[in-house]
Amino acid sequence: MRKPQNLVFSLGLPVFLLTLLAANASAQLAGNAFFGYSYDNTAISQGDGGSLNGWDASLEGKFAPWIGLVLDIDGHYGSRGYTGLCGGIPCFVGANVAEHTFLFGPRVSVTVSRFRPFGEFLIGGSHVSRSNGISDSNTSFANVVGGGLDYKVFGPLWFRGQLDWVETRFYGSTQNGVRFSTGVSVHF
Repeated sequence: MRKPQNLVFSLGLPVFLLTLLAANASAQLAGNAFFGYSYDNTAISQGDGGSLNGWDASLEGKFAPWIGLVLDIDGHYGSRGYTGLCGGIPCFVGANVAEHTFLFGPRVSVTVSRFRPFGEFLIGGSHVSRSNGISDSNTSFANVVGGGLDYKVFGPLWFRGQLDWVETRFYGSTQNGVRFSTGVSVHF
């Protein structure tokens, strides 16, 4: 069971950082907001396979022409198979999985004509819960290294493709995987 102060920290910190980024963005009017589809292929525990689909959202506030601070939040959902015990005998167990990640960190970018390539290093936390077959949850430190490309469609509307390497530490072991996100970003 989660301690109340951990819940306040895990929910309060992203809201606080989002507020700071929004205040910075409105004061300087420089940055972008992104929302789109996301695919995650990261094992949660040993022997688990499969992929999760969901969403990714981020808010970037620029404090220099090519450096910004990013708050990134995502959610991925699906079913995964695990090796479990059924009456003391090893068997296959399926479970519904929900994983949410809250990340913060720097992003470097440069705009060249209609293209804006970027790279980022984000740190934060991730929470996973499994139900229907396995019923548990775990919270972990998470870090992401990745990048992407924004393409200007028109005005403030840009199309984004992003690929990140994700590292988590659920259930006492380290997991490495990839997250691909695509969608629309609005630059301001």
